[in-house]
Amino acid sequence: MNAQTVVTVLCGLAILVGVAGTVIPVLPGSFLIGLSLLAWAIWGGEGTIGWVVFSIGMVFVLAGMAASAVLAGRKLREHRIPNRSVVAGVVLGVVGMFVIPVVGLFVGFAAGLLLSEVQRTHNFRTALTTSWAALKATGLGILVEFGLACLAASTWVIGVWVGAASG
Repeated sequence: MNAQTVVTVLCGLAILVGVAGTVIPVLPGSFLIGLSLLAWAIWGGEGTIGWVVFSIGMVFVLAGMAASAVLAGRKLREHRIPNRSVVAGVVLGVVGMFVIPVVGLFVGFAAGLLLSEVQRTHNFRTALTTSWAALKATGLGILVEFGLACLAASTWVIGVWVGAASG
């Protein structure tokens, strides 16, 4: 097995972890995909093919990161949800990940968000409404980023196939 094959396999694994990381916040996401595409273009790609794949993949990665931030941020501002509520959700999400296997991250995030909103608004019904809006906004952002991360990964797979067929 040559060095180019090793780099291709390692980059593929890192891209897979990156795609999973767009849904599972404790894993590195789109950033890892971008770094993997760059590493493959430098050490594993087939010259021009590697750089074309990197360029196209980075468009998808950056669009996903931007769309996620814009979609979630707009909804959070629209409902006047402060960053501390989201941070509380993330902290309890990480705790929940260790307490409740598989779904603990999501349950903890929702619970932390709701508790922070109840503390902020002093009204359970209002807190429930704002927390639900924040969960939908976050979910939509994650979904869009995941979709674009999958497109970036698909671009890399196509680049590997084209490189193997031409080389």
